[in-house]
Amino acid sequence: MIEKLFSLEEKTALVTGASRGLGQAMAIALADAGANVICAGSRPGSADETAGIIEKKGRKSWSVFGDLSSSSEVEKLAEDANSCSRTIDILVNNAGTIERFPAAEYPTEAWERVIQTNLNSVYFLSRYFGAKMIERKQGKIVNTASLLSFSGGITVPSYAASKHAVAGLTKALANEWAVKNIQVNAIAPGYFKTDNTQALQNNKERFAEISARIPASRWGIPEDLSGAVIFLSSKASDYVNGHILTVDGGWMAR
Repeated sequence: MIEKLFSLEEKTALVTGASRGLGQAMAIALADAGANVICAGSRPGSADETAGIIEKKGRKSWSVFGDLSSSSEVEKLAEDANSCSRTIDILVNNAGTIERFPAAEYPTEAWERVIQTNLNSVYFLSRYFGAKMIERKQGKIVNTASLLSFSGGITVPSYAASKHAVAGLTKALANEWAVKNIQVNAIAPGYFKTDNTQALQNNKERFAEISARIPASRWGIPEDLSGAVIFLSSKASDYVNGHILTVDGGWMAR
């Protein structure tokens, strides 16, 4: 019974930002649980490596691409993914970007790029595939939030704004779609060793301050999200809706 609760056999997932880091780890985890996976990257061929790893596990996998900072490319990515598999049971809105500038000097172009990538694309992809899930009366949407869904950060106002909004959007969609048997939730990763946090890792003082607050006494690695994404994509979470699940080594508890 436990295996059936967490099994993703005969399911198809779309994971954005699947070329590396957290997205790649989540795409592979879904495949390990039985899913076929459409891997989306930002450039042609950027998700090929992830798709290849999944195919070697005996699952079907496809590589698609689109620059999520462009609304037209978001639409094209959705259509390309839909052409790979007419039924997408799981949507993982993971792709994101970050730009660091003091708030008073923040470039308009950087603000718009972060908001479009981190928030607008999440809504547009959720709307596109959510409508199809409503028709089938089932589906799972997992968004990537952040610890900055709860706090403001420093020199990342657009990122903090976008991740607060992702948490709110997750709850808003859950409120409407739970009755349609669609579960919409989010994972809020803590401090993970990825490209997005490289600036923090390179800052010895800031790295030490952050590390000292994590009860687990280490930064996360992408594979630490495997259990969370499988749970929120499987039958095990059928009565979980609008939840922001922190995977942070205990950061929020301290």
